Amino acid sequence: MTAKRKAAVVMDIFKGKTTVAEVARQHDLTVSEVEGWTEEAQRSMENGFRARPRTSVSSMSPSCRKPRRRWARPTCRSTR
Repeated sequence: MTAKRKAAVVMDIFKGKTTVAEVARQHDLTVSEVEGWTEEAQRSMENGFRARPRTSVSSMSPSCRKPRRRWARPTCRSTR
């Protein structure tokens, strides 16, 4: 299931249009899988309302992550 479809399903659960059990049954999933989606959505929403949202390393693009420390090798350059 795509992220967009999961979001739509979770919104339907939040709005009371369907239940976790119904979604699990319709899509041949476990109730715990669907509950995990709703919990993840709640955490994301809570983070969105923060004055300074927390960022997880996994959600950051590789170029934004803290670079690993690498020691530069000395180079010998001739000044002639």
